[in-house]
Amino acid sequence: MNLVSFALRRPISLLTMVVAVALVGFLAVDRMSRDIFPDLGVPTIYVAQPYGGLDPAQMEGFIVNYYEYHFLYITGIEHVESKSIQGVALIKLQFHPGTDMAQALAETVSYVDRARAFMPTGTVPPFVVRFDAGGVPVGDLVFSSKTKTVAELQDAALFKVRPLFATLPGVSAPPPFGSSQRTVLVRVDPEKLRSYNMSPDEVVQALAAGNTVSPSGNVRIGDLLPMVPVNSVVGDFKGLSDIPIRSQGTQTIFIRDVGSVEDGADIQTGYALVNGRRTVYIPVTKRADASTLAVVQAVKANLPRFQSVLPDDVQVSYQFDQSPYVTRAIQGLFFEGALGAVLTGLMVLLFLRDWRSSLVVVLNIPLAILASVTALWVSGQTINIMTLGGLALAVGILVDEATVTIENIHTHLADGRGLARAASEATAETTLPRFVAMLCILAVFIPAFFMTGAAHNLFVPLALAVGFSMVGSYLLSSTFVPVLSVWMLRNPSTHHQPQETFFDRLRASYDRFARAVMKRRRIVVLSYLIISGAIIVLVGSSLGTEIFPIVDTGQLQLHLRAPAGTRIERTEQIALQTLDAIKREVGPDNVAISLGFVGTQPPNYPINTIYLWSSGSEEAVLQVQLKRGTKIGIEDLKERLRRKLPQELPGVRFSFEPSDIVSRVMSFGAPTPIEVAGRTSPTAANTPISCGRNWHRCRRCETWDSSRNSITRL
Repeated sequence: MNLVSFALRRPISLLTMVVAVALVGFLAVDRMSRDIFPDLGVPTIYVAQPYGGLDPAQMEGFIVNYYEYHFLYITGIEHVESKSIQGVALIKLQFHPGTDMAQALAETVSYVDRARAFMPTGTVPPFVVRFDAGGVPVGDLVFSSKTKTVAELQDAALFKVRPLFATLPGVSAPPPFGSSQRTVLVRVDPEKLRSYNMSPDEVVQALAAGNTVSPSGNVRIGDLLPMVPVNSVVGDFKGLSDIPIRSQGTQTIFIRDVGSVEDGADIQTGYALVNGRRTVYIPVTKRADASTLAVVQAVKANLPRFQSVLPDDVQVSYQFDQSPYVTRAIQGLFFEGALGAVLTGLMVLLFLRDWRSSLVVVLNIPLAILASVTALWVSGQTINIMTLGGLALAVGILVDEATVTIENIHTHLADGRGLARAASEATAETTLPRFVAMLCILAVFIPAFFMTGAAHNLFVPLALAVGFSMVGSYLLSSTFVPVLSVWMLRNPSTHHQPQETFFDRLRASYDRFARAVMKRRRIVVLSYLIISGAIIVLVGSSLGTEIFPIVDTGQLQLHLRAPAGTRIERTEQIALQTLDAIKREVGPDNVAISLGFVGTQPPNYPINTIYLWSSGSEEAVLQVQLKRGTKIGIEDLKERLRRKLPQELPGVRFSFEPSDIVSRVMSFGAPTPIEVAGRTSPTAANTPISCGRNWHRCRRCETWDSSRNSITRL
């Protein structure tokens, strides 16, 4: 029994199955994750190692080299990259596709422990993080206050908001950007030290002896065994000023006699700027398998909760939202589907002059899409740009199945056959041609399954979306369409067919045209090849090549580099001047918000270097969001700024980085889509250098950038 006979003999069973698939499709739409891209499966692990005070050469020689040596033992390693600046080293481990990343992560941790045995005393364990290109920030939690200091904002964001923020499903919360860790500072006056003939080491030793962690004990008092703490630790930081340093006869010198104690922050290495004011922000990052929309919606829903734990004079807001990409893609699918359904219905109504036939064809479109969504859900796919693009692409071709079937049914009805017989015979006649046409379309997408790496994970969901849609449309056209035709089309006994319709005349004209073309087929084929080749050469060669078209999101990200060694305070002034120049170029009323980071990440939070890397105090990264409705093209604005900024700020280098999430993901988290690695000449490659521990190594794979005070090794 074929599909057509089964459908016509058991229409109620078929209708139940169709309704069940539609309901499961709606459930799948509600349950499926919504993301920008599918999981690209880029096998990457980052190791972020801090060691405050070491310069780039020391970080590379004493720290990074041992890591690189041991990481080569890890199973599936493809290559190792490292970046070293003062106080922080970032090592990127790239693995071959198909590597078991759980095993790779476990091996990485074990080799980290072994490598640390060869490193200087005091080397703390690094941060070991598996990072996917889909884990780029999807927004920023920005903190602002007119009364609090940056250190106080950092403390509130780190210890009050981040514990709540990090527990949201799918969220991976790095420490705040823009300040250093809250620290108790002892400021010693050199003049007073000299007056007491005292060295700074005595102050340090006194602090260590007067503020020592000691475990509590127990005292037996009758029937009680109370816990008795020892007052070896200062309860209030102000008590540090009462620690004695030296006793000279009847005179005791305390820390308050030579300096002061204050609640402050560690050495500042970077500033965060929001609308030109110093503040802190937390990038909203997600796990690779988390839904972008779900994460963004959870963050927005919990903003009142975050605000409730902050002081009244501190505000938190969500800025630079990247989720509209997904929402616009979903809206685009609905628009494309509705437009395709309307145009197809109008076409059928125009040629067949039967609104019932138009309705049958139109109903086939959403049912085929729901069937495809169901299959995508079962196969573990998500709602993303690629699957939505595949569904939108399929809308234009899946209507052909139902259109061909319904037109052939009308042809059989015109010959005087009954509804049931016309539906059965007409559908059976088109089953094989429609099946071959479906296979031809599916064959175009089969090469996607033979791709490897990120391209495979990127284009397979698109191919599956098109394939499932086409298969669903074929099955519905072979079963659902003939059943609806029997139920909805007019009875053959009352079916009135005009003598000659517009469609008949159009078909006759096309038949005459086709016969004339066939008589001159050699000339037609040769002309087609010449014209097609000319178009490909003349037009195709002038077109740019991009995986995705450039989308104007009203955002730009600018990286500036002042002369090497510039103090962070001067770099901050340059960043503010750059923001002022951008505002003058676009108009101050057209800037919604600006966000920037000046300097480098502090060694306290080396994991932040994964999300934003800068080489020294002379660098800054600025983001600008234009207001909606602003008639300013971002690409044109970049070209104007490339000409204007070097004139206003000579000696400062500027470069634009990906600002939207699509460009960032397609750059696999890198600040630029193309990375050029420089190597030393063969003569210099054989020149050994010493790291300070009497060992030598080849310089072939090392790049030293003296202008940026950093070392990069590939």
